[in-house]
Amino acid sequence: MTEEPLMEDPTLQEPDKDARMWAMFTHLSAFAGLTGIPFASIIAPLVIWLMKRDVSPFIDAHGKESVNFQITMGICALVSIVLCFIIVGFFLGFALFVFWLIVTIMAAIKANDGQPYRYPLCIRFIK
Repeated sequence: MTEEPLMEDPTLQEPDKDARMWAMFTHLSAFAGLTGIPFASIIAPLVIWLMKRDVSPFIDAHGKESVNFQITMGICALVSIVLCFIIVGFFLGFALFVFWLIVTIMAAIKANDGQPYRYPLCIRFIK
């Protein structure tokens, strides 16, 4: 079983300020889900990624990572909701929310610093 290589900028150059900003926005836009709009935490990063992915490979890589993680968290949230019927889902949901909050902020900081970031426990649907 081979391990996936770390996400790297294919051009191996330092991303410019605009690329770092848009990469950061792909991660922070997931907080749109806190508005209560269904699937907003997936749709917002997806829209930014689709609009800006051709501008820079750095934005493309962070956008894919953000969308993949938000889809993964959406699936985990659905499992947690189902498990609420046997009480454990409430605890799992709280832990999932804290994890989502922390790693999303960490990803945004890394993107703003011009560094690659891979979300832990993420299913990579988009390669």
